[in-house]
Amino acid sequence: MSLIEDLRRAIGASAVVPGTEAQPRHLRDWHVPMKPGEVPAAIVYPNDTAQVAAVLRYCNEHAIAVVPQGGLTGLLGGATPTDGSVALSLSRMRRVEAVDVAGATLTAEAGTPLQVIQEAADAVGMLFGLDIGSRGTCTIGGNASTNAGGNRVLRYGMARELILGLEAVLADGTILSGLNTMLKNNAGYDLKQLFIGSEGTLGVITRVVVRLHPKPSSLATAFMALPSHAALLAFLGRARTELASTLAAFEALWPDFYHLATHEHGCRAPLAEGAACYVLMEAMGSDQARDDAAFAGLIERALEDGTASDAVIAQSLREGREMWSLRDSVAEFPRTFPHVGFDVSVPIACVERFMADTRGAIDALRPGLPTLWFGHLADSNLHICVRLEENGPSKKAIDAAVYGCVKAVGGSISAEHGIGILKKPYLGYTRSPAELAAMRQLKAAFDPRGILNPHKVF
Repeated sequence: MSLIEDLRRAIGASAVVPGTEAQPRHLRDWHVPMKPGEVPAAIVYPNDTAQVAAVLRYCNEHAIAVVPQGGLTGLLGGATPTDGSVALSLSRMRRVEAVDVAGATLTAEAGTPLQVIQEAADAVGMLFGLDIGSRGTCTIGGNASTNAGGNRVLRYGMARELILGLEAVLADGTILSGLNTMLKNNAGYDLKQLFIGSEGTLGVITRVVVRLHPKPSSLATAFMALPSHAALLAFLGRARTELASTLAAFEALWPDFYHLATHEHGCRAPLAEGAACYVLMEAMGSDQARDDAAFAGLIERALEDGTASDAVIAQSLREGREMWSLRDSVAEFPRTFPHVGFDVSVPIACVERFMADTRGAIDALRPGLPTLWFGHLADSNLHICVRLEENGPSKKAIDAAVYGCVKAVGGSISAEHGIGILKKPYLGYTRSPAELAAMRQLKAAFDPRGILNPHKVF
């Protein structure tokens, strides 16, 4: 009996599609397609955890690779199938199962889009703190498996801080159901942490319990121009002190980014060009009058003492969205600025040195090669776009230059996007040989036949 027939017998005929008939979207993630000539053996669409377990049990017995797929919005090939693998799509497992207002939790299947979870929380007057640009397509299982970050990490933390419990299926089909709903639970090993951020290499996440927070009743957004890197760090320190827990976002944008967004991508410029850097800042609180006064007071004092050279506070939700649209316009940059993109973390005290060293390393490849810089500065996360030019440095050369500078300052080659395929060669820049050995021991213990998302991460 064939693989297709066996899987159809196990989970139903409509849930199994031969790889040769797969929809194109299942043959890649957002950036990384399968290699030419390669094809998955099958795409499967389980309806529940039991069916996921049945697929994994069969594939483990027959040593067939399984590649979990969520919303396919990843950037590093983590969900790209390997040749002859079974792509396991969780797109039919998209139910919000429970919302507990008193306990401030929500339980959902792994294929549930992030935006659906946000809306379910909003419907009961609560907030789910995770937010990223692909919210309408990415799934909570994918968010968990990559430990997603995004726009509100400063206030609510990464996905890891927002997940109380989860259910996962191991390579042999064993179901680990740890759907904890309590904030405090120190009974033995916290097994969920092994699956969060492991990119489907240790198990397939099927259900998740997430923390909810009270919905903020105040929102303030501002766009600011600062005269120097020293002023940027000084203002960040003051914002953390004066706004405390209401500070929700602190996005830094450097001049080349600002120029491209406002001149080539139709974004309205909130302020004139010419600053050393710009900041998009947002605060969310529970007392509109008090919070607005604290927000405005912080900015006024920064303008008075020269820490900031100019600023504008959004007077409406529409104006706030316009400011964010400028920051989010990076998604359209490949149209006018073909580039190699980087998502790295750098100790905040080292940011200025790192930027200078990285620009120098890129200039050594080709003098004057354009770069764009932006990022969630307050949580150490920088994004860099290095232009790809005809007859210019290769992607491999650019990668080596940037990641070499990350290594030199003790940073991380991946702040929030994971490792997947593309960052594998550089994982040793961030993790020690002992750490890599421990990762391999975990992989061998949880997946001794190596069927789960092979050739990814390490």
